[in-house]
Amino acid sequence: MRVFVTGATGFIGSAVVRELIEAGHQVVGLARSDKSANALKVAGAEVHRGTLDDLDSLRSGVAAADGVIHLAFKHDIMFTDYAGAVTADLRAVEAMGTVLEGSGKPFVITSGTMMLTFVLPLGQLGTEKNVVNASVPRGAAENVAIALAERGVRSSVVRLAPSVHGETKAGFASVLINIARDKGVSAYIGDGSNRWPAVHYLDAARLFRLALEAAPAGSLLHGVGDEGVTVRDIAHVIGRHLNLPVVSISGEEADTHFGFLGAFASTDNPTSSALTQERLGWRPAHPSLISDLEEGHYFND
Repeated sequence: MRVFVTGATGFIGSAVVRELIEAGHQVVGLARSDKSANALKVAGAEVHRGTLDDLDSLRSGVAAADGVIHLAFKHDIMFTDYAGAVTADLRAVEAMGTVLEGSGKPFVITSGTMMLTFVLPLGQLGTEKNVVNASVPRGAAENVAIALAERGVRSSVVRLAPSVHGETKAGFASVLINIARDKGVSAYIGDGSNRWPAVHYLDAARLFRLALEAAPAGSLLHGVGDEGVTVRDIAHVIGRHLNLPVVSISGEEADTHFGFLGAFASTDNPTSSALTQERLGWRPAHPSLISDLEEGHYFND
């Protein structure tokens, strides 16, 4: 299959490209810079120049493909314009979806399990049966993608856990480690019993491939290995490896201590991937978040 991939040189996207090529697919990656283009060539992928804002470029990339995986999301590490990134994502999904109408081709987009906290009672386990409305961040893009199933597109949504981890030292785990180094303490809020789901990036990459190949039209899928790791446990591992005290802080201190992560640091987001595993035969096989942190590579300078 000739697969058009946005976000193809990112943390997860790079792994998705490798996964697809190793499975025999031909990959065409969206590249907005010479650096990204070179990385794609080295990985064995073709290059399609453009950006998420260049909708004509997205449409042409989709038109020449047998399937699409949309991973790109416009944000910096501090999420300084999250609302703008959500709007750009929605426009990109709409533009690509229009090209795919009536084709029967697969279209896999990316969302996040944190969106479920807007619609579920506190502490309730999120599942693939939970639908979010358009007012929830990234909810509109989810709904557009799922609706494409009624217009001849084999569309699916992969909701990723907030903590995607691996030896490349990316994701929220790296951010928490850097905050602990900067503040001199490893912190959690209150009793720290709130939970974050997590997934290893290589397991996530395999899920995207399986979704492309076999997800039923209109599927909601969960990229979740750990259903819920307490933030307190994460803080204790970080504190031990950095030889820093582990402390509880109040909710009022969250924004000052965690910066942009302050809004998420006390979020309870237990999430299941049982239905995803049943539908696609996907099984997380790589280390859990705590095991990954314990291996120590996140703490190497």
